[in-house]
Amino acid sequence: MNSVEIYHEKQIRELCALHALNNLFQSRDAFTKTELDFICHSLSPDHWINPHKSFLGLGNYDINVIMKALQARGYDAIWFDKRKDPTCLNLQNISGYILNVPTDYKISFVTLPLRRRHWITIRQINGIFYNLDSKLDSPQVIGDGVDLLNYLKDELDCKDKELFLVVTNEVEKEQSWLQDQGNYCTTTSLDRDAEEVQLKDITNTDLKPFTCKMSDESNHYIT
Repeated sequence: MNSVEIYHEKQIRELCALHALNNLFQSRDAFTKTELDFICHSLSPDHWINPHKSFLGLGNYDINVIMKALQARGYDAIWFDKRKDPTCLNLQNISGYILNVPTDYKISFVTLPLRRRHWITIRQINGIFYNLDSKLDSPQVIGDGVDLLNYLKDELDCKDKELFLVVTNEVEKEQSWLQDQGNYCTTTSLDRDAEEVQLKDITNTDLKPFTCKMSDESNHYIT
């Protein structure tokens, strides 16, 4: 497939969450900064400085905003437990993937000592999976389903990266994003925290609790 046919929104300021959503839905009109700012306000209407975005108004939206935006379109974001093997995923029932990764904060050519997070969309287009990172010059081909699973394994080996599965409400309800709900395989990596996975770098600790579906059969939640 020619990359010209793929919508790939490029990075502006700290609007990677907006770009990730628009790249996911393959449309520049899927979401706007105004809509995401409105979601921020609706989540914390009584805060003078909104905790869900940059106080400078440049973006830097957190997972709460992404989840709320997806819900408005009939989708859910499911946090994927990195202790699990990605081969347990039913790729046919997953609409897209959003990675959260650490990134440097730069002003011009100067890198500042600030920790920032970056949102990246991965989705299938005409049978091929693409990395639609807004910081890339063009969409990056990942390949077929096997290539995607290997790619996700490599990415999730980094403890600072998190993966969210984007699925329809129906798929979330039926848990049909799993190959086999009764045989949810786990990884054996000792580098991953076996007790708790914290999203403190993705969410603000002073936020109102949000519900994020965890990818295990016990239906626990992260707040």
